[in-house]
Amino acid sequence: MDLVTVRTVRTPSHRDDLALAPGEQPLAGGTWLYSEEQPGTTGLVDLTTLGWPDAERTPDGLRLGATCTLAALLRVRPEPDWRAWPLVDRCVNALLASFKVWNAATLGGNVATALPAGAVTALLVTLDATAVVWTTDGGERRLPVADLVTGPRTTALNPGEVVRAFDVPTAALRGTTGFRRVSLSPHGRTGTLVTARRDADGFVLVVTGGAPRPLVLRWDTIPATAEVDAALAAHDDWYDDPHGSPDWRRAVSRRFAAELVAEAAGPATAATDAADGGAR
Repeated sequence: MDLVTVRTVRTPSHRDDLALAPGEQPLAGGTWLYSEEQPGTTGLVDLTTLGWPDAERTPDGLRLGATCTLAALLRVRPEPDWRAWPLVDRCVNALLASFKVWNAATLGGNVATALPAGAVTALLVTLDATAVVWTTDGGERRLPVADLVTGPRTTALNPGEVVRAFDVPTAALRGTTGFRRVSLSPHGRTGTLVTARRDADGFVLVVTGGAPRPLVLRWDTIPATAEVDAALAAHDDWYDDPHGSPDWRRAVSRRFAAELVAEAAGPATAATDAADGGAR
């Protein structure tokens, strides 16, 4: 879509050029920005010209640049003990995007747009990623991605702040992950996406798509199916839009959660849950 109100496009080469003037918006891949009207937007600031690396190994894990594209993420070669890495491919494919979108859409853009169905948000929350945010005073602050997205199209970013990167800890990359997704049509937007991670520190379950913001549940050990089901049954904030009703989203999320708990616990538990019909 033509952004008819835009009059300027800036291409900063370093951080001092990044300060956003009134009416300016940061531009990364632009796959969402150009998909609809942007009232009040008079200028764009292209973050891709800052030259941020797509992925960097760090002493604590992996740093993913906010301008890393989906295609570039899929090209990252994981370490042999990163058992969680298959979740990357699953979440990227959950977007049901063309190769053109994969080569343009960025990790930071998917998270900062804060759509409930943002599959990159699901990936990073499940892996306990921390967002590195550049503040307007030249400093930076860090917050969990789970806390960055606060609702549909709303984030914890202050005016003028920009997401610089996402830090993923090694411990999470070494965990074992699970994935379940459903939509109302074969190529429809995600109705609910339930992911899980099991590692030495316990078990984490994440619901996105079906909830307005990431729903994160944690246990020190693999919980009983009934315990997880009770937590989801008691949760009363489910997303409502043409891609699914709240009641349906709660029901399928509960079913997926039961499957992921059984999967994490091992074949014996999975067989028992299957015989019992699972939690609904």
